[in-house]
Amino acid sequence: MERIYADRKYIIIGFFLLIGLIFLVRLFYVQILVDKYILSANNNVLRYITQYPARGLIFDRNDKLLVYNEAAYDLMVVPRQVRNPDTSALCEFLGITTADFNLRLEKARAFSSFRPSIFEAQITRESYGFLEEKLFRLPGFYVQPRTLRKYTYPVAAHTFGYIGEANPDLIAKNPYYRSGDYVGINGIEKSYEETLRGRKGMKIHVYDVLNRDKGSFREGKYDTSSMAGTNLYSSLDAELQEYGELLMTNKKGSIVAIEPQTGEILAIVSSPSYDPNLLAGNIRKKNYALLLADTVFVPLFNRALMAQYPPGSTFKLVDALIGQQEGVITPDTRYPCGGGFSLGNGKQVACHPHPSPLDLIGAIQISCNAYFCRVFRAIIDNKKFLNTRLSYENWRKLVMSFGFGRKLGIDISGELTGNIPTPNYYDKYHGKNRWRSMTIISLGIGQGEIGITPIQLANLAALIANKGWFYTPHIVHAIGRKDSLNTEYSEKHHTLVDPRYFDVVIEGMANVMTAGTATGAKLDSVTICGKTGTAQNPHGKNHSVFIAFAPRENPKIAISVVCENAGFGSTWAAPIASLMIEKYLKREIKRKEIEERMINGNLINGKTIISEGGQGHILQD
Repeated sequence: MERIYADRKYIIIGFFLLIGLIFLVRLFYVQILVDKYILSANNNVLRYITQYPARGLIFDRNDKLLVYNEAAYDLMVVPRQVRNPDTSALCEFLGITTADFNLRLEKARAFSSFRPSIFEAQITRESYGFLEEKLFRLPGFYVQPRTLRKYTYPVAAHTFGYIGEANPDLIAKNPYYRSGDYVGINGIEKSYEETLRGRKGMKIHVYDVLNRDKGSFREGKYDTSSMAGTNLYSSLDAELQEYGELLMTNKKGSIVAIEPQTGEILAIVSSPSYDPNLLAGNIRKKNYALLLADTVFVPLFNRALMAQYPPGSTFKLVDALIGQQEGVITPDTRYPCGGGFSLGNGKQVACHPHPSPLDLIGAIQISCNAYFCRVFRAIIDNKKFLNTRLSYENWRKLVMSFGFGRKLGIDISGELTGNIPTPNYYDKYHGKNRWRSMTIISLGIGQGEIGITPIQLANLAALIANKGWFYTPHIVHAIGRKDSLNTEYSEKHHTLVDPRYFDVVIEGMANVMTAGTATGAKLDSVTICGKTGTAQNPHGKNHSVFIAFAPRENPKIAISVVCENAGFGSTWAAPIASLMIEKYLKREIKRKEIEERMINGNLINGKTIISEGGQGHILQD
């Protein structure tokens, strides 16, 4: 009997445990699963509306707002919910035909019948009010709030970049993005995408059969909040950037200005350019196609980072430093010039008339080709190396320590490396062990196979100003708050040339402005140290090149200017650079005559409104 009572006890206990378990399962089902079931089963009346965050704002170094957001709206469609829409009203509003409407709807259905997709992107806030009134006649359609980028100044388009819809490859690689999301395509927008984009949120709203919003589902229980993107404080000086683009009107080329002591970019101009507002909103596709189709002026091409030129006579500064470092010249070394440097067989590297012989400072001041051909020959024929190849490899290593032949690592997408040719290139072109210093003598005056980008030229001016070191040039000064410095660019890079060799080069650059090849660009109130260059161009007129920094003591700005097909560096690039220096240091221009000539100068297609003969008082370079 005791065993029977014990069995009954366990049966009763088990029964109550089973009842308790059933209640627990039911409670879990009611509180957890039912809501999720409702969300799934009622998908035809629930809308999952992504809350897109406002992208971070972009300011200049003086706290001027450069890039901000403006409200816009995407017209979304869920194909399965479309029920006899008033297509005529919608087609009239969008400016499309019924056939276009059906085609768009089929594309959306091919993507997903249940998931929303964009039917019309970035409708302006002005048009939104008109559309909102018609939504009740468009079941299956709704409006998704967005923002689009707007620009306070119509400048720096290549630097800011633009945003566009995330492509399938990015969506496949990065789970953050979904179809219809926007992402930075290039420029700062791309480089700092994760900082600027913020974090998306989600709201679930209930809509009735008349496509009317009935409010949040379950009082927002399943909603998540978005988080705005982080603001960026750029190093750009908006006023200087705007002035640089004005000076480069009707010219092909670039201006890059850097603060030597920090590596921060003050202005970066690529010309011809375009208004960045042209690539914002639903006009972007049309305007991008037009800009892309312009193969004459190529406005989408960022010349400041991607164009590669022979540096011309500006490169003589590098060989002057390397020659001293290698001990093959001193400041007192003199070389004669009889109108050029003889290559034998009646050929020579020509040079303009000037006093001869010259020491190193004089050679920089006058830009003597013969002098620097001899310097380069002495470097390559240096007896401490067993052969030409070894001495050339040493020269190339020293040159690359100046930031040439590689990407500097600027925080804007698209930078190219330039080119400092390898020994293997000359082996292939001339034959192994069949080339000598005289074979490649043009490198000594910045010609031949050398390719330098404008950002690298500006960096050269900055590192000479610093007597042998530089920070990686960069655009973003601070992230989040102005005092929250961008520490990614705080490492000093040193050249392989001893700092003591820079003083004589700087003295020569100062003389360029007072008694040399750029006297027409001097600024009486500020000591500018500069160097002119004329980059040979096999496809047309030579390019005008100039680099400089100022003031000589405690430099505040280093700059490079390239004007394509403009001739001598003294004629166009040097005056433009000196005006930029005056604008930055003095904030106003007193040399109005030079300013007017530079602004009105038209160099497009090699035509000028000012004859070079009018610059006869300026020496060639």
